[in-house]
Amino acid sequence: MTSLYDRYFLPRITDFLCAAGPNGRQREKVIPLATGSVLEIGVGTGLNFQYYNPEQVSEVMALDPSEEMWSIANKRLAKLDFPVRYVKGRAENIPVDTNAIDSIVITYTLCTIPNYIAAFSEFRRVIKPTGAIIFTEHGTAPDKSVRRWQNTLNPIWRRLGGGCNLNRNIPTMIKNGGFVVEQLESMYIPGFKPASYNYWGVANPK
Repeated sequence: MTSLYDRYFLPRITDFLCAAGPNGRQREKVIPLATGSVLEIGVGTGLNFQYYNPEQVSEVMALDPSEEMWSIANKRLAKLDFPVRYVKGRAENIPVDTNAIDSIVITYTLCTIPNYIAAFSEFRRVIKPTGAIIFTEHGTAPDKSVRRWQNTLNPIWRRLGGGCNLNRNIPTMIKNGGFVVEQLESMYIPGFKPASYNYWGVANPK
């Protein structure tokens, strides 16, 4: 059962924190790479919409289980030059046809998916053989001292952050999910150190 905090406070907190400058610059690096029929996983409050290239995308299917998040995202649609369709659902059970998607966009969402193994199975199902996952995520840091803090803080962070985990190994998750990481960059971005190590790039189905 969704708590009042998750329904009414978390969407606004998420919108405020995730719109911060460093996160926006990360989105700006990868979102313009999306082409064709796009499935955005965990669209949240629609912070990615402004970065899509309207000349490259035919439609964005915006997947998210939270209608409260979507109510904020919906207000951003008026400024767009491409169609966006809200799809209520979770990454573990995507209500989209098989081999229908050219680009799967995932930004700061892999950290929250409870059953990411099932989610990647669904990603493989819906994506075309020629498709790509385009991602930017925070995850486990290369420094032992930071990883120690990530592991220590993770239980309370996950509780307050709507299921967000600090310590997931993003490249390994993608590879184990049946994709080949073709492009990958990583670094600390400005912000709270345990949540600031970012990975971004492009992955293709094996």
